[in-house]
Amino acid sequence: MGHMIEFKRPDGGQTGGYLASAGAGKPGIVVIQEWWGLNDQICGVADRFARAGYNALAPDLYKGRVTQKPDEANHLMTGLDFPGATHQDIRGAVMHLASLGGKVGVMGFCMGGALTVASAVHVPEASAAVCFYGIPPADFADPAKITIPFQGHFANRDDWCTPVAADGLEKAMKAAGQAPQIHRYEADHGFFNERRGEVYDAACAQQAWDRMTEFLAKALAA
Repeated sequence: MGHMIEFKRPDGGQTGGYLASAGAGKPGIVVIQEWWGLNDQICGVADRFARAGYNALAPDLYKGRVTQKPDEANHLMTGLDFPGATHQDIRGAVMHLASLGGKVGVMGFCMGGALTVASAVHVPEASAAVCFYGIPPADFADPAKITIPFQGHFANRDDWCTPVAADGLEKAMKAAGQAPQIHRYEADHGFFNERRGEVYDAACAQQAWDRMTEFLAKALAA
């Protein structure tokens, strides 16, 4: 359904990304990759958003590099310039979608979930954020500073983005007077990714999708 495009970063540079279009004037959603890269699964999520009525753009944060190997994925993630990805690539994607009309939200999985929290703090053009099992260090993006509508999806059997970390994010936001929607699932890290049979949970993934689209319909309404 979608295709690769180039879009402008705030610093004047260019970033590639996968754009799935629903039409001019529709709300937008930036889909942020897992540590595997901009693979077919993430492009499929963008396509799914387009079918649901959103212009969806998934920025290529690894500049064409994709892997299925955890060690290589960890190497790519640790080598990523997180501030640059947030302030330039993701913000540029949000601004590109905003130019098509409609409010724009940000969402992502794992590494992309952490970048979603960072974007909710640092990208002023974002109108909503949905995080799946990823939280950045508080010294980079303090969740207490999130002021836009925020929804989080976390797995109770997650040993990377742990339940304790999810509790900390929720407590920080509530202490700051925010009202985040936080959902927890009896599932493993990565439960939304249908390409990873060892962790995918179809029932939890569908429940999360339904909750997310209901949340975004309200948060991104004109």
